[in-house]
Amino acid sequence: MSRTALRLSITVGLLIVGVVVGLIFQNVWLGVLLAAIVWLGWFLGYESRRGNNAGVNDEDHGIEL
Repeated sequence: MSRTALRLSITVGLLIVGVVVGLIFQNVWLGVLLAAIVWLGWFLGYESRRGNNAGVNDEDHGIEL
């Protein structure tokens, strides 16, 4: 599976889960907002790991993403 397909499938999956959670809470926008927050965290972690920049404990450069 290519990286673009993986990112797209995770994005669509999180959006669907967010809508379902929103329907449970009877507020779809809340579910979409929660899904967007989770997606942002996942995306930052995924790109950081892909670029070999995982972790923030670098003594030479301080804290970086």
